[in-house]
Amino acid sequence: MRKFFVGLLLLVAAVMVGLAVWEPLTAEAPAAPSFRPGEVRIARDGFGVPHIFGKTDADAAYGVAYAHAEDDFSTLQEVLAMTRGRTGALLGADGAKIDYVAALLGVRETSARDWPRLPDDVKRLFTAYAAGLNHYADKHPDEVRLSGLFPVTGEDVVAGFVLRSPFFFGLDSVLGQLTEGQPLGREGGPAIDVTGKIVPRSDTPLGREPGSNGSNAMAVAPSRSTDGATRLVSNSHQPWTGGVAWYELVVHSEEGWDFAGANFPGSPYPFLGHNKYLGWTNTVNRPDLIDVYKLVLDESGEKYRFDGEWRPLEKKRVWLKVKFGPFVLPVPRTIWRSVQGPVIRNEQGAFAIRYAGQDQANMVTQYYRLNKARNFAEWRAAMAGQGVPATNFVYADAKGNIGLFYNAMFPDRAPGFNWRGILPGDTSSTVWTRTLPFDRVPALVNPASGYVINANNTPWVAAGPGDELDAAAFSPLLGIEDDMTNRAARLIELFEASGRIDEARLKAIKYDTAYARTGYAKAWIDKLLALDTKRDPALAEAQALLRKWDWNLDGKGHGDALALMVLRPAGGAHYQRLAQPEPRSVLKEAVAHLQEHFAGLDPKLGTVLRLRHGEGPRRVDLPLDGGNDTVRASTLWDVEPDGRLKVRHGDSFILFVTWDRSGRVRSESIQPFGAATTRPDSPHYNDQAPLFVAHRLKPVLFDPAALKASGARFYRP
Repeated sequence: MRKFFVGLLLLVAAVMVGLAVWEPLTAEAPAAPSFRPGEVRIARDGFGVPHIFGKTDADAAYGVAYAHAEDDFSTLQEVLAMTRGRTGALLGADGAKIDYVAALLGVRETSARDWPRLPDDVKRLFTAYAAGLNHYADKHPDEVRLSGLFPVTGEDVVAGFVLRSPFFFGLDSVLGQLTEGQPLGREGGPAIDVTGKIVPRSDTPLGREPGSNGSNAMAVAPSRSTDGATRLVSNSHQPWTGGVAWYELVVHSEEGWDFAGANFPGSPYPFLGHNKYLGWTNTVNRPDLIDVYKLVLDESGEKYRFDGEWRPLEKKRVWLKVKFGPFVLPVPRTIWRSVQGPVIRNEQGAFAIRYAGQDQANMVTQYYRLNKARNFAEWRAAMAGQGVPATNFVYADAKGNIGLFYNAMFPDRAPGFNWRGILPGDTSSTVWTRTLPFDRVPALVNPASGYVINANNTPWVAAGPGDELDAAAFSPLLGIEDDMTNRAARLIELFEASGRIDEARLKAIKYDTAYARTGYAKAWIDKLLALDTKRDPALAEAQALLRKWDWNLDGKGHGDALALMVLRPAGGAHYQRLAQPEPRSVLKEAVAHLQEHFAGLDPKLGTVLRLRHGEGPRRVDLPLDGGNDTVRASTLWDVEPDGRLKVRHGDSFILFVTWDRSGRVRSESIQPFGAATTRPDSPHYNDQAPLFVAHRLKPVLFDPAALKASGARFYRP
């Protein structure tokens, strides 16, 4: 990939030739989808959250698209460009990388094949959503960033699901590492060199640590509640802006689709949340769902050996459209594919990839069916459809059921191979063709403890001692992780110590900012304290602060800012299963940063860690708490010129759902910024930020009568 992008420089000499195929002049958009909305209304509550009403589900999806475009049309266009292989035309070389991956994975081939097979109601939903986007583009042509992008179709929107779905279990990392010839950081195991050797990897600089994604999920049964209620906490950790930032919405259809939750740009429905009867949330899980094969090529490099025969590699020429100065020019690339799947070539050879959910679009049906489920049986039936390749689901409902489902499309692998290493690519015995049925997925339903949790940890720890799944009952070929996070350890500690739990206690648990004095955090702090600092007074002072630190990033004690900065490199390495960074280097870097920007080692945490967004009169700059692996999560940040740490990833959309003893539902939510994160002129650009930093929530006006009584603004798109 690096050589490819260096080669882009050669295009300067070919600009005049490229003008003959200048992309804005040659790009063709498909025909507009044939959908005419019926009764569609949008209501904006006091925080600008859209509530969409439709006579049909398709009408509601049309309104979802239009409302989201009103708030963030810019990001929606970037997502749509990905689905059409035009991200490079919009964003340049970085966007072209996404287009290359989409071509490599055969995203458009998959969506074209699966679109006719989708159920009619699903196709109507996606067609209507595309029509809503087109309607907004027609009404606001000055906001369209790329000529020929509109109209989009329902199939385009489905292609976005196909492209992004495998990235949630790490396919992007594997593709990148193979392209660069780097060691593979395999899910469920250590880094594997492309030669098969285990390789230690470590060290990332301050403010740029990758791979620390996470989420928290909790459900509490009536037996554990003080008031007989069932409660669900959705606490996803996502970027605060961009293509995978949460967007809150509520939908109501006369066909029975009533749902409150959040989606990502490019989706016609919420991915998590609740209806009247049930709800769920998700956390990222990390089973080994990606297999890499070393191919044996002939002298031509275009045939590979398979079961004793030479087969031709499938070969396809694609033209990436890349923005280059004022022009968008075509760049040729060759895509290869073997029987296993997409093929990447590097200096070590040719490697094929096979992954869960490959070449299928069934996730679009599954999410819709989950939204419409009215009871546990219907919800489980939708889950059994197995369209979503990975992610944990934590479930709760009005009847008092709770559960953790370690959802994954587990490959049906044969024993006798090291499935976490580089596999031989010359035999069909390593090529799985089926996935295991849903009843083989680890699931913990209604444990006696009365609660379930997940914080990107092993599913073997989810409900407290004596109420856990037995890891020995599941095959190691599933590749299920055995990792623990600090968040999981703290949640188990807090639930086990809490007795019966009321609403206030559950909120206190969710906003916990402490580290357990166990696991990697304890081992790491011990290493820092064991350093010989006799010749470095500043490091000795830092050690003294850490010895007195109370293990809580609540911003109230001494040493919080220092602890925040030295713990994140260790937390990132632990989560990524990498070798720990060098302790002295980490401590010195944190000390130097605090001395340079804050004239000492013990500034208040909120002085250092900030929620910052925007410019002008609606700009916010507020203090934050929590850290990289605390339940109250401030996960990733950028170092600002003034030394402040501007958080961009962590606690994002938070949702508390309660079904009372009678089964009536109510909920509260919050976002870091507001409903219109890319509209600086909107009153809802940053209006939730003060509540977010204060650990406060706003009501979700799920009941249409309550929404109307609140004085919401109703209009038609």
